[in-house]
Amino acid sequence: MSYDIVRSQLAGRNVWILVLETFGVNVWCAAGKGTFGTVELVRRIQVTGLSRLVSHFQVLAPILGAPGIAAHEVRKQCGFTVRYATVKAEDLPEYLDNGLVTTPRMRQLTFSLRERLVLVPVELILSLKPLALIGLLLLAVPLLMGFPSAGVWLLVAFYSAALSGLALTPLLLPWLPGRHFSLKGAVAGLALVAGYLLVGPRLELGMFSTLAAFLILPAVSAFYALNFTGCTPYTSISGVKKEMRIALPIMAGCIALGAVLALAGIFY
Repeated sequence: MSYDIVRSQLAGRNVWILVLETFGVNVWCAAGKGTFGTVELVRRIQVTGLSRLVSHFQVLAPILGAPGIAAHEVRKQCGFTVRYATVKAEDLPEYLDNGLVTTPRMRQLTFSLRERLVLVPVELILSLKPLALIGLLLLAVPLLMGFPSAGVWLLVAFYSAALSGLALTPLLLPWLPGRHFSLKGAVAGLALVAGYLLVGPRLELGMFSTLAAFLILPAVSAFYALNFTGCTPYTSISGVKKEMRIALPIMAGCIALGAVLALAGIFY
C-alpha cells in the first residue's frame, strides 16, 4: 500500500522508486523493527544495481524511516547519500519542485480526528475473529449454566466495552486523561459503565455484579485501546513495552476478580 501511495503521488515524473522488503509493515513501524533500515537499504541498492541507473548517488527516504537508517553507514557501505524528504507522500511533488527542500510543514506529523477515525475500521476488522469467538463463549456458558438471558446481557456489555476501546477511545483521545492508552481506554470503559447504570435500563444487578462490571468492562476497553499504540505519532517501542508490562497484568487481575464476583452474584 505504501508503494502504491508513493507511486500515485509521483505519476508523470521521471524517478526511480526503490522498494524495501518490510514484510507488509508500514515504514514507521518497520523502521523501529529494523526491516526498513540500513542493512535492507544497502542490500537493495546493491541488488538492484542502482549505481548503474543513476548518476547523482542520492536516495530520498521518508522522514518516518529515519530511526531505522544510519545515513553515514549507507554512504560508507555503498556510496549513496540519504536525504530525508517528507513525512507524507502527498508532499513529495512540492518537495521535488522546491529543489529538495523540506519545509517545516512537511516535517509535521498530525493525528487529527479524521486521521484517528480512519484507523477504527482497520482495528475492528483485525479484531473480528477474537471478538466473535469470545461472543460465542459468553452466550454458550450462561446457556449451559441455565441462565440464557444473562448471556445476552454479557454479550452486549462485552461488545460495548470493546467498541469503547476500539472507537470511543481514539475519538476522544486528546480529551481523555493520562498519557497511557490503557488508562485512556479504562477511563472510557468506566464512563461507559457509569453512564449505563445512570441512564440505561434498570436491571437488578446486585452489588457483586455491579462491582464485576466496573472491573471487567474497563479492562476490556483498556485492552483494545492498547491496539492504537502502534498507530500514533507520539509512542515509542520502549514506552509501549513498558506500558504493556504494567497494564496487562492489571487488566488480567481485574478480569479474573470480576469473573469471581460475577459468579458470586449469580449464585448468591
